[in-house]
Amino acid sequence: MNIIINCKHMDLTKTLKDYAEEKIGKFEKYISNITEAIVTLSVEKYRHRAEVLLKVNGLLIQAESITGEMYSSIDEVVDKLERQIKKYKEKIVSQRKGKNKSVAPEEAVKSTPLIIKKKAFDIKPMGVEEAAMQMDLLDKNFFVFTNASSGDINVLYKRKDGNFGLIEPVK
Repeated sequence: MNIIINCKHMDLTKTLKDYAEEKIGKFEKYISNITEAIVTLSVEKYRHRAEVLLKVNGLLIQAESITGEMYSSIDEVVDKLERQIKKYKEKIVSQRKGKNKSVAPEEAVKSTPLIIKKKAFDIKPMGVEEAAMQMDLLDKNFFVFTNASSGDINVLYKRKDGNFGLIEPVK
């Protein structure tokens, strides 16, 4: 696993680097196919933020923590990642047993008046079930993906009633 540590508004000490690499490196025992771990550490006044992005088989597992001290932020983000990895492994096992739920398509478009943040991700074609699992692992309310069966860009989102909605382009 390739561990990349980025720092914002702080200097990376050797002890902090070793601590972060040791904590993140232990995930290789649980999931052997982690290709990359991107750790971002930043300080804003008294807020110490640790954010980790794990790349696993084309999926992304992300967690972040903000505390008053960097070491506790790293510990907290590792705990969050452990829970997400457990959830990921349970979903993999349940998919193998054929216990996945079907997703009913819904159409809804919600526009925002101002774009304040932009992110870019490498995406691979995937099925709707896999996209739902990825969205759940990232703990987001929506997920944009390329549908493996149609080749079109789709949006999967979480509805207020707890179910999922799927937005597909009309041909």
